[in-house]
Amino acid sequence: MTIQPPPFGDVDITNCEREPIQFLGRIQNFGYLLAVSTDWLIERVSTNIGDVVGREPESLLGESVLTIVSESALHSIRGRLQILSGDNGAERIVGVDLFGTGMRFDVAIHVSGGSIIIEAEPQAERPSTNPGALVKSMITRVQKTQGLDGLYKESVRQLRGITGFDRVMLYRFASEGAGSVIAEAARSGIGSFLGLNYPATDIPPQARALYIRNQVRLIADVQSETVPVIPEFDPHGKALDLSLSVLRSVSPIHIEYLTNMGVSASMSVSIVIDGQLWGLFALHNYAPRHLAMEVRAAAELFGQMVSLIIEGRLAKEQRQLEEAGRVLHDRFVSRIVAASSTLDTIGEFADDLREIIPADGFAVYVKGEAQCYGHCPTPEEIAHLARFLNRAGSGRIFATDEMSAVHPPAADYIERASGVLAIPISRSPRDYLLFFRREIIQTVTWAGDPKTKERTVGPNGVRLTPRKSFEAWKQTVHGKSVPWTVSETKAAEGLRVSILEVLLRFNEESQRQQTLATQRQELLIAELNHRVRNILSLIRALVVQSKPGASTVDDFAVIIGGRIQALARAHDQITSADAGAVTLSDIIRTEVSAYIGEKASRVLMSGPEIVVEAVTFSTLALVFHELVTNSAKYGALSDSSGSVAVNWFIDDNDACRIEWAESGGPPVTAPTRRGFGSTIIERSIPHDLSGEARIDYHLAGVRAHFTLPGNVFHLAGDVGAPIAQAPIEAHASPAPVAALAGLRGLVVEDNLIISLDAEQLLAEHGMTEVFTAASVGEARKVIDTRPVDVALLDVNLGSETSFPLVRDLNARGIPFVFVTGYGEAIEFPEEARGADAVKKPFVSDLLISAIARAAARRPHKP
Repeated sequence: MTIQPPPFGDVDITNCEREPIQFLGRIQNFGYLLAVSTDWLIERVSTNIGDVVGREPESLLGESVLTIVSESALHSIRGRLQILSGDNGAERIVGVDLFGTGMRFDVAIHVSGGSIIIEAEPQAERPSTNPGALVKSMITRVQKTQGLDGLYKESVRQLRGITGFDRVMLYRFASEGAGSVIAEAARSGIGSFLGLNYPATDIPPQARALYIRNQVRLIADVQSETVPVIPEFDPHGKALDLSLSVLRSVSPIHIEYLTNMGVSASMSVSIVIDGQLWGLFALHNYAPRHLAMEVRAAAELFGQMVSLIIEGRLAKEQRQLEEAGRVLHDRFVSRIVAASSTLDTIGEFADDLREIIPADGFAVYVKGEAQCYGHCPTPEEIAHLARFLNRAGSGRIFATDEMSAVHPPAADYIERASGVLAIPISRSPRDYLLFFRREIIQTVTWAGDPKTKERTVGPNGVRLTPRKSFEAWKQTVHGKSVPWTVSETKAAEGLRVSILEVLLRFNEESQRQQTLATQRQELLIAELNHRVRNILSLIRALVVQSKPGASTVDDFAVIIGGRIQALARAHDQITSADAGAVTLSDIIRTEVSAYIGEKASRVLMSGPEIVVEAVTFSTLALVFHELVTNSAKYGALSDSSGSVAVNWFIDDNDACRIEWAESGGPPVTAPTRRGFGSTIIERSIPHDLSGEARIDYHLAGVRAHFTLPGNVFHLAGDVGAPIAQAPIEAHASPAPVAALAGLRGLVVEDNLIISLDAEQLLAEHGMTEVFTAASVGEARKVIDTRPVDVALLDVNLGSETSFPLVRDLNARGIPFVFVTGYGEAIEFPEEARGADAVKKPFVSDLLISAIARAAARRPHKP
């Protein structure tokens, strides 16, 4: 039966691309084909099937496959079908008595268009080595190679060793579909194709798609007669899709191509990386050569393993390049942030940018003006180029190594700039960072002139034939630069994002910020006045109400200090970055840890995760501060054996019930009078939060009961995930009184009262001499004229900061500690990294401990 090829229409270079190579309806003659339905009726057969079953091929159509296939073979085929991975999978059975004649066959099975395709080849001589062990040995040798070039060379050498083909090449595809031979192993005397390039039309798109689906392909004899598969069309007029067939015949155009090369047998093994056809192992033999199915399967497995190794090494190279680029990128961003640069001044960093993305020239195009560095087009030419780039799509990196191909005016300045990478850095007006590369004149060596295809007239009309010469043909390429790599375009995208985040904040937001500045300042002043008055009123009330509970001035100072610190800790929680997610357990833990230090582990908490609203922070902080203080003075935490259990739960009214239970301490008696602390415990929650509070004095320990209404808290996540009797971690023990004995200190603080407080505190803990200064200038006079062992620096000194002192102190080997009212929202200079920072209002023990640690780090002076 003669297969009439479909008409191609006009004869041009796309004929190869439109050839229906998977629907040729023929197979190679070294095997047999059966197509059966899912209920095992024969639908199609190859016409040579009669040679092995003794019946006319036409007589088999429509019959059960069991009329020619043995039951045991069919059982094996059914089993393999069960493990097929969809329509793209194929399975093989080696050495099966397919027809029950005693003759052994190697069988390949796949599914095509609802039909089960069974292909059989007479079993060839079994390889002497187990294919699996052979592939393992090959891969071991490949993995020992160094670098990609060594891997490519060893791969073709190993593949030639197991296949015996005259030539094995590794062919790598370029992005546009062309390819080149990057490694070769060949017998002597047949020349070399290493380094030759092949145009994309040599392997058209539909062929590349088949190489992905069917990753090993053998053409045993280029000149052999092919065998038709009958019927050509099914009852619905569809031809059989042989995409996954191991026997599929070869396209007439490809036969001519191989014949023109002088090749008699060919095989390919695909290299597929990330679902894309990265390359091929192309095997040529100058005499017919058939490989057993088992050997071909080993070659396919080898190809898949090599694909993984290549992918891994390419990924490693890419990671190394990206990591190097990331270091340069981070350095650039840190410099530009430190300089507070704008778009107009970004040209000052041209050298940094050209280090991140290597280029011969660099230009900043901002507000219609171009700043050029290195080899660039003129400003007028760049303005014209920018108008072209405006049409390329906003917010996208644009890169080409042949600018004149997409922007014809660029032909006038090829010598200065042939390639461009453009980074858009604004929307209106559209601004760009432009990287330029100069022309690189290249000589490309092709395997024959890729344009020498001829039109011929045959029995089916005019057609295009492959080129006949594959002698090296050199072409000089003009107008191109060195291509932009994937890592460079990724680096460009990273720059685009960083620049938009860092620079546009100064450029595009400045006008809006200036307009709002006056209104915001007035609002802040009014809010500040309101808050300062409230704070002063609260402090006044604390002072007045705390006085009756103190018997001495020192007791009064301790009581007032503790309550103010509790308010400060609550304020820190309000202003922290995650203030919206402060839990009840956080508030209790903060107060317990801050006050009783090493005894904190004796307080156990249990209950669901309750997130409290910011309005409750100060109230709860004072209540639990008083409870902890009383327990440490008179209750369970006043000795070494007592403990406190804090439990909470949600009641039937959706309120939060909190139980404070002390045990194991000294006997408890009810107080004879109510102090301010008891008033805070009993009345704060009812008054401020509309909740409930009750305190009971049992002999075994104090019991306190509180109820928070549902509008001041909410559950965090799953109620079924409670805090299970979690002990509170203990903080460091308080610093001893003589922790700073013999030291001389410097206090840099612009507020006199705070300065005197710090001076007294340091003296009480052993310092022999304390100097004070209210400014950087005064502090420098002190350290220039007086011996100083350690310094305490307030960050904000009114009209300046204390940061300029860091360099002076480091130069003299004087350690220092910062105190700040900014909390954690301040960034210290690089040379101050590692220094402690204590928040205002400071806890005495924490401040003394920080100063003692700093003093211990001072260099030894003989």
